[in-house]
Amino acid sequence: MNNQQKKYDLEERTAQFGEDVITFCKSLKESAINRSLLSQIIRSATSVGANYMEADVAESKKDFQHKIGICKKESKETIHWIRMIVSANPETIEKCKILQKEAHELLLIFSAIIIKSRSNY
Repeated sequence: MNNQQKKYDLEERTAQFGEDVITFCKSLKESAINRSLLSQIIRSATSVGANYMEADVAESKKDFQHKIGICKKESKETIHWIRMIVSANPETIEKCKILQKEAHELLLIFSAIIIKSRSNY
């Protein structure tokens, strides 16, 4: 699969996002504050892909919209945890900007999917 195909393969993109967050988290120093923050961001970031996969096999339109809504919510929550990590670890700002950009793009994608799914039926 080339880079252009990966960019539009949302299942791959959300999985890669979760993996990127995990890799980033593994690079941070161990502390009581980081332990809590990292637990939260790993949960929200990896939940994006897991819920997208569930939406992909949804049993109904309502179920699909609900799962995509969770993807949107988890993307937004991840943005919050990124901000908190930067607050606790200012040296991570550049890497966090990249993760925050991807989380924001996913948020916009899921918002558009929700809008389109409401207008298509």
